[in-house]
Amino acid sequence: MEGKKVSESRVIIAQAMNPENANPAGNVHGGDIMKLIDTAGGVAAARHARAHVVTASIDRLDFHHPVYIGDVLTLKASVNYVGRTSMEVGVRVEAENVITGEVRHTGSAYLTFVALDENRRPRPLPPLILETDEECHRNREARQRREMRLAEKEKERQRHKRGCD
Repeated sequence: MEGKKVSESRVIIAQAMNPENANPAGNVHGGDIMKLIDTAGGVAAARHARAHVVTASIDRLDFHHPVYIGDVLTLKASVNYVGRTSMEVGVRVEAENVITGEVRHTGSAYLTFVALDENRRPRPLPPLILETDEECHRNREARQRREMRLAEKEKERQRHKRGCD
């Protein structure tokens, strides 16, 4: 299977935040931002896989700054790591006040997606071609996160096996 470059699946999505996205105080709901993160990540994953993908997990998501009605959210997603049937996609979220031009880094998340074949079973993925130092750095960090996720999953499995929740 021929590999794919990170740049071939990179996604940038911009979305204006409107009153239906916010609470009465004018702050955009975290859930609305999370849905956009999942969408941007899913598009990058599908581009890499050239297949349907499903979200397997979302790593920690912290909101660094609030997002307000009228802000334009820009989500930047790219594939950081590819395993046999799953991949990690990083998504950076920025909010821009279009009146002042101020741009705030409002959050980042790492999502794991699984590619599906026509029978909705996991399918093999093309390898990831890393071209820049930054892509290599992100790939190394993604491998470390994957190891931590797998270790945590094993701990949970052992806990459930013992009957201790």
